[in-house]
Amino acid sequence: MKTAAYWIEKLDLEKHPEGGWYREVYLSEDIVPQTGLPANFRSERSFSTSIYYLLENDDFSAFHRIKSDEIWHYYGGTSAIEILSLEKGKVKKYLVGNDLDSGQKLQVVVPKNTWFAARLLDASGYALAGCTVSPGFHFEDFELADDRLLKEYPEQQEKIAPLLR
Repeated sequence: MKTAAYWIEKLDLEKHPEGGWYREVYLSEDIVPQTGLPANFRSERSFSTSIYYLLENDDFSAFHRIKSDEIWHYYGGTSAIEILSLEKGKVKKYLVGNDLDSGQKLQVVVPKNTWFAARLLDASGYALAGCTVSPGFHFEDFELADDRLLKEYPEQQEKIAPLLR
């Protein structure tokens, strides 16, 4: 089995601000004008974007949200990915992996404007995934959570605090 270091090198991944490793692999040439997007978008967007995303060991994707739906696709590794999202005041858990018999899904959609974080089920392993965003991702649409999220969801502090940066 390939190692995390193998994929980081072969895919030319770089550190992501939320945690983990990534590389943009697709940016649609077609553009949606700002006037064709919801009011919370401040500028035009490509139709769609996709990245490779890798988590290894005890690293995690810190709680964040974006303005578009995000589809996570599991490619492989030695661990599944646990995604925790805050939906209607409750923590919802998604498992992205290839063990379908245990309830894992090969792909999961995280709804737009939803706070979410991701970590490995096995903190000694790694997982390689893809993330597809439409309308396309732009860092202008990215918001990394801070301690204010704990005040917004005080009953979920135990689950949220370990996944903040």
